[in-house]
Amino acid sequence: MTFRVNPRLLYKNIDLLRFTQKRYRVKTKWAATRPKVSSHDLALQNFDVTYSMQFGELWPSVRVSLLSEQKYGALINNFSGDDTVSQLQSLGCRDFVASSLDMESGEAAQSISDDTCIHLSKVSITPNLRCFVFPKGDTSRFKAARQDSYGCLSYYLMDAASVLPVLALNVQKGESVLDLCAAPGGKTLALLQTQTIRFLWVNDWSVSRMSRLQRTLLSYLPDQLCSEDKLHFTCFDGRKWQELGENTFDKVLVDVPCTTDRHSLVEESNNIFSRSRTKERQNLPLCQTQLLLSGLQAVRKGGEVVYSTCTLSQLQNQCVVEQAMKVAEQELGICSEVIDLEPFTSLFKDTFNFAPDMNVGVMVLPHLTANFGPMYFCKLRRLT
Repeated sequence: MTFRVNPRLLYKNIDLLRFTQKRYRVKTKWAATRPKVSSHDLALQNFDVTYSMQFGELWPSVRVSLLSEQKYGALINNFSGDDTVSQLQSLGCRDFVASSLDMESGEAAQSISDDTCIHLSKVSITPNLRCFVFPKGDTSRFKAARQDSYGCLSYYLMDAASVLPVLALNVQKGESVLDLCAAPGGKTLALLQTQTIRFLWVNDWSVSRMSRLQRTLLSYLPDQLCSEDKLHFTCFDGRKWQELGENTFDKVLVDVPCTTDRHSLVEESNNIFSRSRTKERQNLPLCQTQLLLSGLQAVRKGGEVVYSTCTLSQLQNQCVVEQAMKVAEQELGICSEVIDLEPFTSLFKDTFNFAPDMNVGVMVLPHLTANFGPMYFCKLRRLT
């Protein structure tokens, strides 16, 4: 007795891969089929987990501010001949540095407690830095800066909170300064606007970023200020600065690479939360610690170092400072101390929203009425 089998049923039970040549077989790749998540979405997921624990009830307010339009300040170019100040004042802008200094020495200081006034008298800030901002709650935008008759732009638009580390560094007349991680150049330009620096060494590891920084400075500075005896540029790995020399500078600014929280939430290009840069992001605290150690080695005994980032991450801020101070003392024999910046925050509390209860350093938190930052900075003095 014979049985007839339906060919269709036979084909269903046959593994066709056995009869397919190897070069024609296709393996499904998980990377192609996995749902794609953008880098800024990954950043937001990371921040929601980390910062909700770090800031607690403050995080929802900070979160919405980070996702909103950033507020800028106009850093006045003291080397420009334009009457920019009166134009900005007519728009309702105010110089937050000058107005804070007026509060320190004038009538506004009466509204502060007696203890705070005592501290404020100890704050020393250069009056040459001028940065105009719109009032709290005013989201107006600055127009693009114009060139004067000599080709210099009248002001530089930047996050006004980025001026604070330069003010905290408090460069005195005739001092030498190292800007260890200078690009893109906003803080470098602010340092030069103080008009007190005898010599400024500008360094960054990236050749392309350094080229961009130099072009920026040329748009704001007269040629005589860019001479080799006043301004020196290098492209060098700041983590190895001890190879170029130690105990050299009066002041050092260490504005390290970080997760740049606001940029990571709004920009897809060059985002450090992209999957291809995962290892780089994980190594940031180590890199930052090494850079701060270089800054402590580069400054002379009694000199001061300001460490700054534009991230909210405690791991990249307080932890880096504490670790660098510990390693410097144990392995390099360099003792340092943290300088109290509470009088500094009291001076500018009407302009910026400072984080409460910071153990080490100062942090500007974004807020919808004053959407500057984030900006963390800490000031150290080398003792040995």
